[in-house]
Amino acid sequence: MDGNITEEQQVEQIKAWWKENGKAVVLGAVIGLGSLYGWRYYQSEVQAAKEQASDAYTQVINSLESGNVDAVADVQAFITAHESSQYSVLAALQLAKVQVQAGDLDAAVEQLSWAIGNTQDVAILPIAQTRLARIYAEQQKFDEALAELDKVAAESWQAKVAELRGDVLLQKGDSIAARESYVKAQQLGASPALQIKLDDLAQ
Repeated sequence: MDGNITEEQQVEQIKAWWKENGKAVVLGAVIGLGSLYGWRYYQSEVQAAKEQASDAYTQVINSLESGNVDAVADVQAFITAHESSQYSVLAALQLAKVQVQAGDLDAAVEQLSWAIGNTQDVAILPIAQTRLARIYAEQQKFDEALAELDKVAAESWQAKVAELRGDVLLQKGDSIAARESYVKAQQLGASPALQIKLDDLAQ
């Protein structure tokens, strides 16, 4: 503002400016505050949903581990109800484990395949992939098992994958390829039991 104008003129200029721009300022403030409130409300709802899913997950897994007769159905219902949550993937892994113990390998394959297709979590994905490969090998579907192992991209899992590939190849009857995989696993730093496997192949 011009420093030579009177206080009354300054007031008149402010009034004129407010008359011209006041509605926009108020509207902007309302929209801004509304957006902030809406975002905070959304965040609180998301957090509440996560906590609810966590509680429900704990309940169904405890039921599954206790051997409750309705547990499998309850876990499956939980997975269906929380498909977009990583808790559903964890539940599928736990359910597959129980199904393997019960000898229901086809059902376990279905659970693990679903888990793999519904997660990008680098901590969960290789677990599901290697478990699925083991089940395929148990079913003597060796090519499927090897194909699944090829999908494991996590660098920290490569030693374990190489050793598991050796196990599958040995089951398949290809001892030469199995030894090569074991040697690769040894170079990557695999389990202490690996040397025993190599010694057995050397006999």
